[in-house]
Amino acid sequence: MKNLKRKIFTVIYYFFARFLPHKTSFYSLGTDKIRSYVASKMFKSCGKKVIVGRGASIGSGATIEIGSHSGIGRNCYINNVVIGSYVMMGQDVLIFPSNHNFSDLVTPMSKQGAGEIRTLQIEDDVWIGSRVIILASVNKISKGAIVAAGSVLTKDVPEYAIVGGNPAKVIKYRNQNNIN
Repeated sequence: MKNLKRKIFTVIYYFFARFLPHKTSFYSLGTDKIRSYVASKMFKSCGKKVIVGRGASIGSGATIEIGSHSGIGRNCYINNVVIGSYVMMGQDVLIFPSNHNFSDLVTPMSKQGAGEIRTLQIEDDVWIGSRVIILASVNKISKGAIVAAGSVLTKDVPEYAIVGGNPAKVIKYRNQNNIN
């Protein structure tokens, strides 16, 4: 019964709710709440006051867990992820759960299939800027981290680190001296 319910909400999301106006639009009038409600019924688990931005691609939602007061930005592509509470995600974030196999030099890469699918862990109080790309080699973005807009993450992010660039590197750490 739960699978049937998830499938129904998946159809509603991808054919209707995903395209509702964004909350900053004149015509929105609560459409972001409708979209977020429908998406929450697709997720493996969902906290309170979760926001899903317009156009977000979330697969079937069955491999997504999201904590309270967190948001998925507009036009994001995410799957196989556990998101903590109070996570902010900008628009156009791409999370890739696997990579193509390429070790066989005789067989074309397109015929070798995908590698192991991993689940990304995003801990509490993380800010991921717009247009960040998170590659399959990343397993964890730790508590309190900030990922600068436009970054390409290729490895795990330590607690309270501010990372940026391509590939992303630690710029500095958050501390009491630079928190307003």
